[in-house]
Amino acid sequence: MYLIDTDVISELRKKDQANPGVVAFFKEVSSRDTPIYLAAVTIGELRRGVELIRYRGDTRQAQTLERWLSRLLADYRDNVLSFDEDVAQVWGRLRVPHPENPLDKQVAATALIHDLVLVTRNVKHFAVTGVNLINPFSA
Repeated sequence: MYLIDTDVISELRKKDQANPGVVAFFKEVSSRDTPIYLAAVTIGELRRGVELIRYRGDTRQAQTLERWLSRLLADYRDNVLSFDEDVAQVWGRLRVPHPENPLDKQVAATALIHDLVLVTRNVKHFAVTGVNLINPFSA
């Protein structure tokens, strides 16, 4: 089972222009009917992206991203993992002695608590956490 990081789920939005390794990963996982999850913090990062575009005045692009995010939330509604007390405990531990990238540490803590493989391009940010990683961009 997999936890999909923000950079990977965002890549799928590119459709025909998406990285071939990412596309292949999702096809393989789908063919095996393997469960995939998103962390609540990923939803927050995606929402922030929509709001940044809106704030900058690109209403048309913000609306496009808003529709995409709504579809994504509908598709994953039963597969979004919360940042709960157990995840928070692991997150706090992961931040010492490496306090950098706090949101990535939340994602890593979510993967660790739920025993999921984290699918990300940012392997460098997660290497110190001990989470199992897959980088579909390098496939």
